Amino acid sequence: MTIVIKIGGAALEDAATLRKCAKAIAELAHDGHRVAVVHGGGGALTRVLNRLGKKSEFVGGLRVTDAETRDVALMVLGGMMNKKVVAAIQAAGMPAVGFCGGDGMTFRARKKFTKGNDLGFVGEICFAEPCWIEALWQQGGIPVLASLALGADGEYYNVNADEMAAACAAACHANALIFLTDVPGVKNAEGGVIPWLSTRDAEGLVASSVVSGGMLPKLQACKQALKQGVGRVRILPAAEADALPQFYLTKLPCGTEVTCA
Repeated sequence: MTIVIKIGGAALEDAATLRKCAKAIAELAHDGHRVAVVHGGGGALTRVLNRLGKKSEFVGGLRVTDAETRDVALMVLGGMMNKKVVAAIQAAGMPAVGFCGGDGMTFRARKKFTKGNDLGFVGEICFAEPCWIEALWQQGGIPVLASLALGADGEYYNVNADEMAAACAAACHANALIFLTDVPGVKNAEGGVIPWLSTRDAEGLVASSVVSGGMLPKLQACKQALKQGVGRVRILPAAEADALPQFYLTKLPCGTEVTCA
């Protein structure tokens, strides 16, 4: 099977959680599955920007990105965080190769606008060519993608990692897309985790402001992946990553499975 895994939040911030995620990813690959990893790193980016005296601003869960912020994102996401994930997977016993969406023209981006807002160098994926990902799979490796892509203007664009993961899953005709997060799943108005959520019901949660912030682009990415033919989409707490190898074998008691309406 082809499985795309997006890592963000606590999985990147906490060393023990990252090791657990990396071990599960390595086990999936060792079992013969084709696994690609897409990672975020917004927390680390915010900390570095703070040290540089730059305040972070978000619109609809997306970071407003001027040229300087974009350059810092290249350094933090394409450099430090990417190599951190690569190192963790290799420590778990599988070879991993890190790159960003701009490398090999794997992903191309166009400028993204949200509700009429100009977010600067924030992009959305408009083209994907997975040949380099497939080449790594043929050699037994695990591709690790940082969420940055080039535009037609030759500029790098910061792409939301959830959107990048959905685009990657669609381009690779993935059987499953799994988001490893620092939250237990999508919550209802009472604060309980919703085990099964249709895209139609998700739109209702967004409209009633039950869901907000970083969960907004995540649910949009879930919808996009399903619309483009990805078999299954699940939001799973990173703390439960050791359940990943059983994803297709048993009913997982944690997280939220997003389904077509």
